[in-house]
Amino acid sequence: MNPLLEEEFKIPFRSILPEHIEPGIREAVARAERELAELVEPDRPLTWDATVAAFDAIEARIDRVVKVAHHLNSVVSTPELRAAFQAALPVFSAFYADLGANTALFGKITAFAATAEAAALPPLRKRRLEHLLRDFRRLGIDLPPQERERVKAINMELAEVRNSFSEHVLDDTRDFELVITDEADLRGLPASSVRAAREAAQAKGRDGWLFTLHQPSIGPVLQYALNRDLRRQMFEAFTDRAAKGETANQPLIRRILQLRQEQAGLLGYADYADYRLEVLMVGSGQAAVDFEQELYRRTVPYWQQEIAELDGFARKLGLGTIEAWDLAFVTESMRREQLDFDAEQLRPYFSFERVMSGLFELARRLFGVTVTEVSEADTWHEDVRYYDMHDTDGTHLASFYTDWFPRAGKRAGAWFNSFITGGPTGDGGFDPHLGIIMGNLTPPVGDAPAQFTHREVQTVFHEFGHLLHHCLSRVSEPALASTRVPWDWVELPSQILENWTTEREALDLFARHVETGEPVPEDLLQKLRAAAHFAGAHAQMRQLSFSALDLALHREYDPHGETDPITFVNGVRERYSARPELVQDNFACAFTHIFAGGYAAAYYSYKWSEVLEADAFTRFRAEGIFNAETGRAFRKAILETGDSVDPNELYERFMGRPPELDALIRRNLGSGAG
Repeated sequence: MNPLLEEEFKIPFRSILPEHIEPGIREAVARAERELAELVEPDRPLTWDATVAAFDAIEARIDRVVKVAHHLNSVVSTPELRAAFQAALPVFSAFYADLGANTALFGKITAFAATAEAAALPPLRKRRLEHLLRDFRRLGIDLPPQERERVKAINMELAEVRNSFSEHVLDDTRDFELVITDEADLRGLPASSVRAAREAAQAKGRDGWLFTLHQPSIGPVLQYALNRDLRRQMFEAFTDRAAKGETANQPLIRRILQLRQEQAGLLGYADYADYRLEVLMVGSGQAAVDFEQELYRRTVPYWQQEIAELDGFARKLGLGTIEAWDLAFVTESMRREQLDFDAEQLRPYFSFERVMSGLFELARRLFGVTVTEVSEADTWHEDVRYYDMHDTDGTHLASFYTDWFPRAGKRAGAWFNSFITGGPTGDGGFDPHLGIIMGNLTPPVGDAPAQFTHREVQTVFHEFGHLLHHCLSRVSEPALASTRVPWDWVELPSQILENWTTEREALDLFARHVETGEPVPEDLLQKLRAAAHFAGAHAQMRQLSFSALDLALHREYDPHGETDPITFVNGVRERYSARPELVQDNFACAFTHIFAGGYAAAYYSYKWSEVLEADAFTRFRAEGIFNAETGRAFRKAILETGDSVDPNELYERFMGRPPELDALIRRNLGSGAG
C-alpha cells in the first residue's frame, strides 16, 4: 500500500518517498470522488449521517493526505519531492475547486436542511449545517454556470500561483550564503552567533564564517554587527528575496491580486477584503481599517518621540542618518545603554530541554494536562521530537511533533499545523488529535545544548498555544473544532502564552543557567521586563504597516493598472516610517503571510488578537498566573470550544465583558499611555 494513504494514527513519515506523492493524491482524490457520487445518489437517505457527516468524513480523509504531502514539501524539500508535489497540485486543487461547484452535493445538503431532522438538530450540528451552506454560497454555488466555473478556475489558479510564490521565497532563502573571511568584520556579534557561523562554514568545507537568511543567522547581524556594510548586505539580501531573476514574485503578486479581485466581484462583494472578512469577527474591510487606524492614532505620539530618540542616539554612534539596515542595530544599542541590558545575557538561561520541560509544566499547572516524550517515533528528520498529551483522567488527548531548527529544504518562520482532528466520540470516548509545531530557532553548536534568545522562547510558547488550541479541543464536530475558527480569533491562544515568558513564577520553571543551574537574577529579570517593550511604539507601528498594506492591496490597489504593486506597497508603508526612503525595498516579494499563507486581507488579526490577549491576561494577573481555576476557565471557554460558539460570546464567558483596548496600549506604549 502507498504509505501516504495509510490511515493509522501515527504517520509513517520515513516510508513516504517522492514517488508516493502524486499517485497517492490521485488515488485519494479518486476515492473521494466515488464517495461523493454515492452521497448524491437519489435514493440516499436525507439524514445527518448520510449527508453532512458523510461529507465531513470524505473531506477529512483527503485533507490528511494533502496536508502530509504539503508538510513534507515544506520541511524536507528536495528537487524530487518538489516536482512530485507540483505534479499533484493541480489534482487536489481541482478536487477542492470542484467541491464549490458541485450543485448535486449542494442540492443534497439543501434538501436535508429542509427536513424535520434538520430543524430539530442540536445547536452544534445546526451551526455546522449553517456554516456548510454558507461556505458553498461563498464559493459561488448560486452563480450561473459560466460564472460558477470561473470561480472554480480562479481557485485552481490561485493554488498554483501561491505555491510558486512560496517556492521562490524558499529558493532565495536557501541559496543565499555570505562567507566572511576577515574576523574584524564580525566585531560586535555575540559569541554564540560567531560560533554558529564558523560551524556552518566548516559543515560546508568553507573557510571563515558563513551567514544565511535564516533568522538565527541574520537576526544577530542586524542587531549587533558594528560593520555597517555587513548589515547592509544582509538586509538588502533579505528584502530582495524573490525580487529578481527567475524567482521574481512581482508578476505573481499582481496575478494573485487580480484573481482575488475578480473572485470577490463575481461573488458580489466590493472588494476581496469585504469578501474575506465577512465571516470573521471584524465583519468587513472598513471595520478592519477603522480598527487599524484607531491603533495608529493612539500610537503616533509615542512613535514620534521614539523616532527623535533613535535619531539622536544614531548621531551619538556616529552613524549620521539612520538607514533601514541600521534600525535594529540602533534600537538594540540604545536599549543596551539605557537599560544596561543585552539580550544575549539571557541566552544561557534558555537551553532547549529546560524551555520545553518548563512549557510542559506550565500546561500541567494551568490546564491540567501532562506531556511525555515518546522516544521511538517515525519522523521526517533526526531533529524532530514526538510527544503524547494526556488529561488528568488519563485520556489520551493528542500527540504532536516538534521541529525547531533550520536546515536546507525547510521553509523559514515558525508555524503550527494539524494532521488529525479528533474529539469526543458518540460512545463517550475520545479520539486523540495529532499536530505539529515548527520553528527555525538557534540550533545547538558543538556539544553545547541549543540556547535560545528570549524572543525565540516567546516563539516556542506562541506555537505551543496554537497546539493547545488543537489538542484540547472537545468539539464533537471536527469541522467546527480545534483551530478551525475565525482567523482573527485564532491568535488569541497563541499570543497570550507569550506573557508567561516575563513572569518570575513561570521563568523559574525553566530559565536556569546552562552551567550553574541558577535562576535568572532579579536585576536581569527587571531589565528584561523593561526591555520587552522598549521602542514599543516602533514595533507596533511596524505591525500596523503590514496590516495597512495588506488591506490597501485588497481594497484600493488596481492590479490591472499601471502602478507596480511594490511601488504601491511602499507608498502605503511611508506613513508608518520615519522617512519614506526607509521603506523603498522589495519586502513584499517575500510576504508569504498574505500571498501564500492564510493572512490575505487579514494581517490585522495579529493586532486584533493582541488586544484580546493583553486584555484577557489581566484576569490571570489579577487571579494568579498559575491559578488553576483561571486556567481551567480559559481552557473551557476558549481552548476547548473551537468554532462551536460565536467568539465574541466565548470571550465574554471568560472575561465577563467585551474586550478593551487599554491593556494593549498600556503594555506596549507604557503605563501612562491612554
